[in-house]
Amino acid sequence: MTSYYAPQGGLPSQKTLLTDRAVFTTAYAVIPKGVISDITTSHLPFWDKTRLWVIARPMTGFAETFSHYIVEVSANGGSDKPDTNDEAQSVLFIVEGQVTLSYGGTDYTLSAGGYAYLPAGLDWRLKNTSSDKAVFHWIRKRYQRVDGIEAPEAFVTSDQETTPIEMPDTNGVWATSRFVEPDDIRHDMHVNIVTFQPGGVIPFAETHVMEHGLYILQGKAAYHVNQDWVEVEAGDYLWLRAFCPQACYAGGPEPFRYLLYKDVNRHPDLLL
Repeated sequence: MTSYYAPQGGLPSQKTLLTDRAVFTTAYAVIPKGVISDITTSHLPFWDKTRLWVIARPMTGFAETFSHYIVEVSANGGSDKPDTNDEAQSVLFIVEGQVTLSYGGTDYTLSAGGYAYLPAGLDWRLKNTSSDKAVFHWIRKRYQRVDGIEAPEAFVTSDQETTPIEMPDTNGVWATSRFVEPDDIRHDMHVNIVTFQPGGVIPFAETHVMEHGLYILQGKAAYHVNQDWVEVEAGDYLWLRAFCPQACYAGGPEPFRYLLYKDVNRHPDLLL
């Protein structure tokens, strides 16, 4: 059964040991679910009844191409002016509750598993018109325009509507739900969902130019990053720098699934 972890907030007990799985290096970082607490929330201009956790942002020695928020919107909260940066494109992925997303004169209702791509400069709004809180991931990246190539249009879909593509020679234990076709050159980022059945593996240390952000939606695994082994579970976040070696073993008893960001389809910036 598919499930999506959402942060619980609150604070650990005063009796809790300080030892945790948090790791921050120049090659990768692990932000375990236990540190996504009330005291690490933030707020945004023009958002009502909303708080968020910023789990990735551009900075030296960390995420370079994107930001990643987990946003919690209380009943009747939301925004008519959600993003003041006209160069920022966005992906929204709903993990709890229900929101109404509006753009182009149309309202879209998104519940858990709902996915939206919002191009840079789009006039959009988001409201929680239900009586319960809603939680969603918001991934932002500055769109890299290319002369002669049209910018992509907005679209709404869901995890449930998207058929996972099995990786070659894996007998279905490793699959990717792709919300954008890999060869659609208009897009300069992909935000997919990767699924491993229990026992599934990445059988080699992937080492590639794409920067990654991975939020664990379901299950648990042992992840191999830059010669270290770390255990991760639903609610944890991994950031992997470009060329950081990476592989994993999926544990049981349920599927291991994560929301995956990567930058694609553009020349690397030569200005450092």
